[in-house]
Amino acid sequence: METVITIIVIVVVVAAAIVAAYAYKRRRSDQLQQRFGPEYERTIEESGDRKAAERDLRQREQRRAKFDVHPLTGATAERYRAEWNVLQQGFVDAPADAVSQADRLVLRMMRESGYPVDDFDQRAADISVDHPEVAENYREAHRVAVAQTQGPVDTEDLRQAVTAYRRLVDVLLVDERAELDGQRADLDGADIDGRHVTGPTDTKEQS
Repeated sequence: METVITIIVIVVVVAAAIVAAYAYKRRRSDQLQQRFGPEYERTIEESGDRKAAERDLRQREQRRAKFDVHPLTGATAERYRAEWNVLQQGFVDAPADAVSQADRLVLRMMRESGYPVDDFDQRAADISVDHPEVAENYREAHRVAVAQTQGPVDTEDLRQAVTAYRRLVDVLLVDERAELDGQRADLDGADIDGRHVTGPTDTKEQS
């Protein structure tokens, strides 16, 4: 009888441990999904393995924790805002140049904010920890910036890229966001290549 009771106790303990482990894993997955949002699903789709994707996201968190990242404020923020204004105003006459300038501008802003900037893919992964909502926008915009150095790119794609870069500027100037929000309609109604543009739309999202 005692043997039976002992076996039952062991089974119960093991079952409880399994349930606890599953609950912990589920809770950790939920936390990652909540933190990374669309970036969580994109990483799973890209890797094809949820476990590997979650390991990647945890590694991003651990790497990001080593950085001293800070928003750009004061005179620095004013300087970058002024650069952005000039860049955006020049879009109508030279959209490809505006995209190239935007790509370089956000690179400098990220460096000054405290992000390592040696590798683009790593930059996008790093920014996804703090601002997952703009990480894929950044990737899309950078792809356009690279593509337009290799040949002509549709003006609408260039406009979408500038809009996406502006979102990254917004989060890097997090406490200055209200100022940039007032500029969101600056591209509206612009006459590009002889046609009327209705206004910036959301960049193409990829899960």
